[in-house]
Amino acid sequence: MLLKLRAGEKLYINGAVIRVERKATIELLNDATFLLEAHVIQPEEASTPLRQLYFVLQTELMEREGAPMARKVFRAMLADTSEAFGPGAVADGLSGVAALAEAGRAFEALKAIRSLYPLEASLLSDKPRTPAAA
Repeated sequence: MLLKLRAGEKLYINGAVIRVERKATIELLNDATFLLEAHVIQPEEASTPLRQLYFVLQTELMEREGAPMARKVFRAMLADTSEAFGPGAVADGLSGVAALAEAGRAFEALKAIRSLYPLEASLLSDKPRTPAAA
């Protein structure tokens, strides 16, 4: 797999953080768990249920020592999030996310979660708002 990085961009491989000084192309010759900087979200960006789920799975990939705990949290959060959204497209998508994560395909699971963001935004914006107390 070829990864093309811009100058100063970070790459997270098997828990290590790598920053390239100049534009670079890196070829991974074997299986590795990696995240590109553009796919990493910060804690303050985990502001919706799916983004929180994404953040936990991302943490599992990036922090080897905390990975077992992150995996437990991810499984519990995945079940709760799916139940909260109820039957429909988000729950169907989360079922696919679960299968990918259990198969050890976390990068693809993260991509699948990102693909659900627009649907989540639509559903959350349709929720009736509680009137403010007068």
